[in-house]
Amino acid sequence: MNRTALIHHPVCHLHDMGDDHPESPKRLEAILNRLDETGLSQQMTLQDARLARKEEILLVHHPIYVEQVERISPSHGLIQADPDTLMGPYTWEASYRAVGAGVQAVDEIMAGLYKTAFCAIRPPGHHAEPATTMGFCFFNNIAVAAAHAIARYGLKRVAIVDFDVHQCNGTIEAFQDRPEVLVCSSFQHPFYPNSHWQSEHPHIVLTPQVTFGTSEDLRNDWENKWKPALLNHQPEMLFISAGFDAHTLDPMGQMNWQTKDYYWITEQLVQVADELCQGRIVSMLEGGYHLKALADSAEQHVRALMKLPGG
Repeated sequence: MNRTALIHHPVCHLHDMGDDHPESPKRLEAILNRLDETGLSQQMTLQDARLARKEEILLVHHPIYVEQVERISPSHGLIQADPDTLMGPYTWEASYRAVGAGVQAVDEIMAGLYKTAFCAIRPPGHHAEPATTMGFCFFNNIAVAAAHAIARYGLKRVAIVDFDVHQCNGTIEAFQDRPEVLVCSSFQHPFYPNSHWQSEHPHIVLTPQVTFGTSEDLRNDWENKWKPALLNHQPEMLFISAGFDAHTLDPMGQMNWQTKDYYWITEQLVQVADELCQGRIVSMLEGGYHLKALADSAEQHVRALMKLPGG
């Protein structure tokens, strides 16, 4: 049994918001090419993402919103779904495949087919609120996967760790009144979406970092906030919203995380998952817009999921 699955679907390349849009199919190409070139993909269980079922998406999203996304799906050209989010002919299917990847990962990990999964999908998801398209996101992929783990398998506690230059407003909206879901979020502040950066809920652990936050800031947040929260929560499955746009080279933010940081934080999460939840981790791609830095960082993330040395 391979320890780690790589879940993907070709239609995720076909969702295209235009040549000048930063959330481009080239992002997936950079990651998948790197995993092929390094031989990592040959050591993983490769899976085509299935389509999510509507009832799975409804675990998080409002029925009218789900129907609206389907209704406005264009047969040609692009339509503006949000000020910075566009929808083309393949967006609806890509969105359903992106959600389906996370649900599929939960099912197959719970069936014992592998321990961890990296879902190389797009559109990303963590900005999508229950009834709102936002920030390149239509459905909240990681939130649906976590909600599915609870609904389908009766898990009592799960945790979502989100490292991204942007704050996971949609994930917090989905779970702020559900204490069985611990959400830990690292993000640049002040920065988009300029909301949800404070919380009175003890199961929502926010670690805003000032502009030009460093590797040391990440390590401090882990030791002082995230790790204690995870140990206290005792999750039965761990979910990662893996954004790579806090990298020092990324044009979307002003942070100073290094490539090695993505190996380090993933390694810490793998150790906690081994201790608390039988090693079960579902990771889903979020941000990352400098193609080389994205490929470098995603490679290190996958190496750590596979328990291989960092490159």
